[in-house]
Amino acid sequence: MFGFLKRRRLPADKRPKLGPDERVVAWAVATGDNVVVATNHGLWLPGVEQRLGWHEIHKATWSGRQLAVVAARELPVGDEEYAVVADLPPLLLTLLDPDRVPEQVRVRVNKSIAHTSHHPLDEITGVRGGVRVVGRRVPGVNGLCWTVRYDEDVDPQATGVAEQTHELVAWARSGVGTAS
Repeated sequence: MFGFLKRRRLPADKRPKLGPDERVVAWAVATGDNVVVATNHGLWLPGVEQRLGWHEIHKATWSGRQLAVVAARELPVGDEEYAVVADLPPLLLTLLDPDRVPEQVRVRVNKSIAHTSHHPLDEITGVRGGVRVVGRRVPGVNGLCWTVRYDEDVDPQATGVAEQTHELVAWARSGVGTAS
């Protein structure tokens, strides 16, 4: 009678292995008989064994048919206060039936960001470029997780860069009022 109120169901054979407190919020049919599944914790992509957390997505764009997702990878630089990250190549997904996936990606990535600020490094270190300091909410983690992303031409090993970055992260953490 009320067919328009019917909810789409994710086929059981396409359902990823969800965590104990994870639930599906949207899913989309993609090319090649694949699906993209958005949950309260992140995005499950075709051919990937584990989800990409909302806090791991640096940028996502929707063109009306194609979803481009830029995730971050952690670099072996930094300290216990924050992680240094860099962008991975964009993942391009053609969604044949996008449903609410693009909206959920936008809302949940934005919602994960509690603090973001960009700072030039050349004033103190003489290094051209800057650093973006980001505090993000991560499901199941108390407090914020902090990351820094250096501009393309910045060498994190250059003299004074690590010290200034540490000060900027400490400043951002105190401004947000969190102890994590």
